[in-house]
Amino acid sequence: MSAPGTVLARRPAGEGDPGPPAPGRPGAGAILAQIGLALLCAGYTTGASLGWGSPEAALFMGDFGLSAAALTAAVSCYLYARRHRDSARPAWLLFAFSSFMAAAGNAVWGWYEVVLRTEVPDFSVANIFFLLFAPPAIVGLLVLAKRPANRAGWVCLALDTWLIGGSLLTLSWSLALARTAHVEGESVARAALSLAYPLLDIVLVSMVLVLHFRRSHANRSATNTAIAALALTVLCDALFTSPLLRENYASGQLLDAGWFAGSLLLAYAPWGVRRLPAAVAAARDPGLDSRPVAGSLAALTPYLAAAVCTLGILYNVVEGRRVDRVVVLTGCAVVLALVVRQGIMLLDNIALTHELAHKENHFRSLVQGSSDVIMIAAPNGRLHYVSPAASGVYGRDADELIGTELAALIHPEDLGAVVHEVRRFLAASPAEEPTTRIECRFRSGRGNWLNVESTVNRHQGGLIFNSRDVTERVRLQAQLQHNAEHDPLTDLPNRALFTRRVRQALGGRRASDSGTAVLFIDLDGFKGVNDRLGHQAGDELLVQAARRLQDSVRAGDTAARLGGDEFAALILGDGGRDRAARRDQVQEIADRLRLTLSRPYRLDGGQEVRVAASIGVAFAEPGVDAGDLLRNADLAMYRAKAAGKDRVELYAPQMQAEVVRRTELAARLRTALHDGEFALLHQPVVDLATGRIAAVSAQARWRSTQGILFTPAEYLRVTDDGERTAELGRWLLEEAVEQAAERAGIGHRAPVSIRVSARRLLDRSLPLGSVESLLTRHGLPSGSLIVELADSDPRIPLDELEQRLAILRRLGVRIALDGFGSGHVAVDALRRLPVDILKLDRGLVEGVVESPRLRKITRGVLRIAGELGMRTVADGVDVPEQVVALRAMGCTHAQGMAFSGPLDEYRLRRALVRDEYPLPGAVPVPVGNRTPIRSNSETPVPPT
Repeated sequence: MSAPGTVLARRPAGEGDPGPPAPGRPGAGAILAQIGLALLCAGYTTGASLGWGSPEAALFMGDFGLSAAALTAAVSCYLYARRHRDSARPAWLLFAFSSFMAAAGNAVWGWYEVVLRTEVPDFSVANIFFLLFAPPAIVGLLVLAKRPANRAGWVCLALDTWLIGGSLLTLSWSLALARTAHVEGESVARAALSLAYPLLDIVLVSMVLVLHFRRSHANRSATNTAIAALALTVLCDALFTSPLLRENYASGQLLDAGWFAGSLLLAYAPWGVRRLPAAVAAARDPGLDSRPVAGSLAALTPYLAAAVCTLGILYNVVEGRRVDRVVVLTGCAVVLALVVRQGIMLLDNIALTHELAHKENHFRSLVQGSSDVIMIAAPNGRLHYVSPAASGVYGRDADELIGTELAALIHPEDLGAVVHEVRRFLAASPAEEPTTRIECRFRSGRGNWLNVESTVNRHQGGLIFNSRDVTERVRLQAQLQHNAEHDPLTDLPNRALFTRRVRQALGGRRASDSGTAVLFIDLDGFKGVNDRLGHQAGDELLVQAARRLQDSVRAGDTAARLGGDEFAALILGDGGRDRAARRDQVQEIADRLRLTLSRPYRLDGGQEVRVAASIGVAFAEPGVDAGDLLRNADLAMYRAKAAGKDRVELYAPQMQAEVVRRTELAARLRTALHDGEFALLHQPVVDLATGRIAAVSAQARWRSTQGILFTPAEYLRVTDDGERTAELGRWLLEEAVEQAAERAGIGHRAPVSIRVSARRLLDRSLPLGSVESLLTRHGLPSGSLIVELADSDPRIPLDELEQRLAILRRLGVRIALDGFGSGHVAVDALRRLPVDILKLDRGLVEGVVESPRLRKITRGVLRIAGELGMRTVADGVDVPEQVVALRAMGCTHAQGMAFSGPLDEYRLRRALVRDEYPLPGAVPVPVGNRTPIRSNSETPVPPT
């Protein structure tokens, strides 16, 4: 048998498996109550069997004991009816009244026998109470019965009651009641009273039997208990009315134990069993039947009634007695009711047949016209019905699928999950879980697998599958999942998926493999491609780079794009223990990858571009999670970029310490300006012809609260905060202009030079109007401010920069080109920009004495500046030999430790008063012949 067949062949929950406790099953309190009830009844029965020890005790227990039990039932039913105001409340009130009548009758009976010690009269108040016991109980049973849906239903209910009651009356009259009615010398009242008890009992028995087939499911446990209690009471009444037992009956005998047990059982009925929840009761109750006849009673009642009547008549014939008129009339009435009842059943069956055929045709049309496939699997796992929609959905005819094992149609990888779900579903309660949903792959007639979603219901030990093709939905979900985890441009895994795979690589069986490594890759120069050729060319370059990266890693490794021009690769370890060899191997992979990514890229249109790759490598270590490993590789990548780019760097622990130090320094830098920790120093620029101060270079210094003095090169590289850098630049400009104006006011007119990057000049946060207003506010004379252009990035647009510098020159600001000779300043910038002063880089100055080749280069640069009419300033002149060599080459000005270091305002003013520095090997020049630094094309236009 197939796997699903094995599952379907299992017994439903409740037949073989214990399963979970059903709602409504008695709890521990109910079980204790049942045990107590059984003990009380057993004790009373034992006492009645032994005669209670004395005649007086027997009379007392036979009368007042029964009265107490009936009164207990009355109080119990009444209290329950007060607390629970549901549809059964009138029935319990009627049962309370009926039990109270029984209690009163027994109390009156005991008054005569126990208190007055006389015989009970033939007709007393006790008889009235006992006669009033049955009618309320009969009406209460009617209340508990399921109400018929229409008038024909009420007729059938009445006929069912008469069929049972009339049959019992026929049999009872033939056996005993006829003899009781014809006893000679007995009064009519006594005969009527003798017949009233059995007739009421017959009606009560009829209602009990009818209710057994028509009771509601909402309070079935309480109803069953009440029916059992009344049935026991009726049985004892029937035995009491028989002439044989009645002549020998005395209070306290064994017959009283039946009445006592019936009363206690009725008292226990409403409380002893938990009521079903409304949802469970609704699930178990099929609802009100629209047909007048339903269930077993409809099939058995006619035959049982005929059999009972036949027994009554046969008894008279066998005894050789004349058939009594009561038996004849009752039998005729039963036969007439039987004919009417059978006629109603015939009409009902015809209507049901038509309705069933209509529903079957309607269901068949729905099934055949449905786009879903409906399959019915037998308990052995084989399909014995498949709807016609299978040909359109599965590409296979329904007749071809019928008889096929369900396991043969399900994908082997999904079969285990399907079997598990089916077992779980069959073990669950049908009321709690009527359906379940299963999704699996299903073999189609076209040779492929379809994703099928099925709603499963129970059906005669098997299952009904309502299935639909969800292949497109599954494909769309997979595509959405892929899009959420992959980069839309390169189709490589994105950061989220890459992080998850790194986390998986560090867990499981690879947790102890230290050979696993993460590579962080950044494309150097990619932004220049975007700026020059546009974003479309940049995207094309990224696609080609991603393809190269994907082709360079192994099948089990992962290449990803993290965003922008940043990529990453996960290199899984090989399980080896030689860590040094593994590190060399991964570094070799990284170098090969760097060379691969640095090869020229040919874009659409035939353009060829080059970018480099900076790669950081970090290895898995014990206790390092995925986030730490990615951070380490990122730090190593930034170290590679800081070290000159186009290189591979392995992560080292000191990198993290450096990051912490830089972060703390950057955090302190954010508040340093507001806390007044920055100071402005000036370094004199000396005229190499006269030794006098031609200008001063403004330089900012940060003296932190820890007493550490940082230079700009030290504190500006620790922060990427452009806003903080711009704020520092604004402070430096305002402070330098303000102090220069103060010095000019007391006669020191040496111009002040301020180093500003080209990017800063082009930044919108520094409008030219602010420079003009600053000069006007402090009254700085024209030509007293020199802007040293510090940034030499070739990507800066020279056209816009030229316009900016021209505006500054019209304001009387002179322009110096800083760092010339460092290899980064383009000749085109020197040709196009309006420059007044050329400032030599320290690299040219430091080796000008020792290196003949460097002297030739420096002499050539100075000659070019002279031919262009520019003044020249050598930066970093620290020894006298450099002063002599530069002056001999034609350099006009210099600054450095050979003359003075950066000075505070007090020392600067003293130097300006002295206004002369000794020049090595120089001839003194008269003061009046001093040549200040001026622009070759300066036009002294005052600010407006």
